Amino acid sequence: MDYLPLFFDLKQKACLIVGGGAIATRKARLLHKAGAIIYVVAPVIEQELQQIVGGSGGVLSFEHYQERFIEGKVLVISATDDESLNKQVSEHCQQRNLPVNVVDSPDLCSVITPAIVDRSPLIIGISSGGEAPVLARRIRTMLETSIPAGYGKLAHLIAGFRSRVKKAFADGEQRRRFWESIINGPVAEKALSGDVSEAQQDLEAALSRGDCEVGGEVYLVGAGPGDPDLLTFKAVRLMQKAEVVLYDRLVSEPVLDMVRRDADRIYVGKRRSDHTMPQQAINELLLSLAQQGKRVLRLKGGDPFIFGRGGEEIDLLAESGIPFQVVPGITAASGCAAYAGIPLTHRDYAQSVRFITGHLKEGEVNFNWQEFVADNQTLVFYMGLKGLEQICYQLVHNGKPADTAAALIERGTLPEQRVHIGTLESLPAIVAGQDVHAPTLLIIGNVVKLAEKLGGKPLT
Repeated sequence: MDYLPLFFDLKQKACLIVGGGAIATRKARLLHKAGAIIYVVAPVIEQELQQIVGGSGGVLSFEHYQERFIEGKVLVISATDDESLNKQVSEHCQQRNLPVNVVDSPDLCSVITPAIVDRSPLIIGISSGGEAPVLARRIRTMLETSIPAGYGKLAHLIAGFRSRVKKAFADGEQRRRFWESIINGPVAEKALSGDVSEAQQDLEAALSRGDCEVGGEVYLVGAGPGDPDLLTFKAVRLMQKAEVVLYDRLVSEPVLDMVRRDADRIYVGKRRSDHTMPQQAINELLLSLAQQGKRVLRLKGGDPFIFGRGGEEIDLLAESGIPFQVVPGITAASGCAAYAGIPLTHRDYAQSVRFITGHLKEGEVNFNWQEFVADNQTLVFYMGLKGLEQICYQLVHNGKPADTAAALIERGTLPEQRVHIGTLESLPAIVAGQDVHAPTLLIIGNVVKLAEKLGGKPLT
């Protein structure tokens, strides 16, 4: 994060704008909306800017900038096309640790002004750190069209009840749940549609009843193979709702960043021969947290019901009468294959696909290999890196052609994804010559031949 986003209270505070043109006028409009007292220094000052300054109770100075003008100010904005003057203003301010913004010159700024969506008192700022302001404005436009103006009315309504709600619910978690029930229910709908008085009456009634969810619940959510863009809407909604999250090693950092920031995080990941927490202990922890009234997120890489032991984790919850929701995720086979340009099925190459766990049991991969050697099928081995050599050997030994195409996908769907392509005969040696790390996915079958044509970027 290049900048820490903060909101600046400028009511009745003295702010200086250096410059008197159109850009300075735009900045003055923002400062005026924030209640600042605006001072402007420039030899020539636009008429609208003069009116804004007068309306704010500020002062106009029709002269060239001098260092004395920054005395007593809490914020300075330099909005001129004179690079040397902008640099001088920046240096004067930064020598005094005075916040300064130089328009279109992020290297001269100690603070930057974001693109703003104004639903006062709800304010949303979007910033690219000065790197791509056009993109920030594009995102602002998208938000403007998706966030109704009524959210300001809802925020004002909530503000009027905050102290009473705090008094009614001494526990912070109960307060949070009360407010969540309000903003996700009919009170919010009425406020957004303009029926503020009726919404206020309903909020009064809810407060009198002491509406507050107290029961625990578990959300078993598939986090997909790593790319956060592959999460479902429902997954993101529950990730933002949960108070505690238990997450696996295969949950990527970008996905984990989408969990509610104040949620307690508990790592329960597993590596081969290194289990942070045994499976039974995870099951019991989910139950215990839910029985304490917590909303618990069990976040698992891929899909929780495909080699994810999700069924085991909710079995104990079902026996104990704990409500739970299961949200499917894009399993690694689908996500990694798609990002590598490998269709799992294809009319010319494969009419079926098998998902197989590649974990070794006591150093061996034990399967009925004869089932896997038929033509026109795709084999997908999850977690197949350790057993790669054995898998390839056994398939060839049991009759699958040695020149059958095969691919090992490393860190699939993530920016650092690598695809290693060869055949059953050559792939183990190719991978041995690379520094390959889990998580990996092994795909075997003629569909792999399509990888380069359909968008994959194999390493050979």
